[in-house]
Amino acid sequence: MNSTTAPPAGDIVLLVDDLPQSLGALAQELEADGYTVLVAHSGEAALQRLDLVAPDAILLDAMMPGLSGFETCRRIKADPAWSHIPVIFMTGLSETAHIVEAFNAGGVDYVVKPVRAQEVKVRLATHVRNARAVRLAREALDVGGHGVLMVDARGRIAWRSPQALRWLGEFFDQAPADACARWLAASDATPAADRLCRRTAADGRTLLARRLGDIGMGEAMWLLSLQSAGSAAASRLATASLTPRETEVLSWVAKGKTNRDVGDILGLSPRTVNKHLEHVFEKLGVETRAAATALASRELG
Repeated sequence: MNSTTAPPAGDIVLLVDDLPQSLGALAQELEADGYTVLVAHSGEAALQRLDLVAPDAILLDAMMPGLSGFETCRRIKADPAWSHIPVIFMTGLSETAHIVEAFNAGGVDYVVKPVRAQEVKVRLATHVRNARAVRLAREALDVGGHGVLMVDARGRIAWRSPQALRWLGEFFDQAPADACARWLAASDATPAADRLCRRTAADGRTLLARRLGDIGMGEAMWLLSLQSAGSAAASRLATASLTPRETEVLSWVAKGKTNRDVGDILGLSPRTVNKHLEHVFEKLGVETRAAATALASRELG
């Protein structure tokens, strides 16, 4: 078996099809490759399964009695606890309109029945690996004491990390996403590199939002951090203008990871990790890895 398609031990795949017997051969091949395969006979059953376990990927039939695959996918993507799970549609429908609907519903890929097991396995391994890398990066930011927002070309909140979701709920009473979008839009007159928004709560804590730049398709990334009550100035990390990648690298280094470990997690070479660290040291005004780690640990708790 090619190592590029081999799943890490313990990966779980949910097969959703009203005729699951038609996917018996695929299920057997996935199990032979090390996946744990769960089966749901309908969209409703799939959502019930997700209440019990979060799979690493979902293979979803588009046309089923009751809740269609498209609507099932929309409901999955609307729930923050499930939205990170990659959904691959499997269907006999091959018209352009159906393919477009699958992607609009939140699917990451589309295979036409009868499915070819080898093709599905390669696509599945790629999407599981990519989803895991994104999740690790987001968790690194959250664990490091930051939150992340993605704002689309129309100024709407397109995605928020779990930490950001909690803070928006604390700092904006009603319709947190809409209120936050208006708050960030108020900084549009400020040069992009200098955009730093502040919002202070009744208890004296201050929410800081720094615009990190465009990430394609008209979307922009914002990094959120929390300044404790009584602090006279924003933290050095909040004002250091670290890029998203630099923040990820620092977060993992602060947790004791070596350059090689960080490279493996983020898909970088150790040399590239070291170059990012050099930029981090310069922006933070420190000279050593130990000093940067101490600063991150102190300011991020």
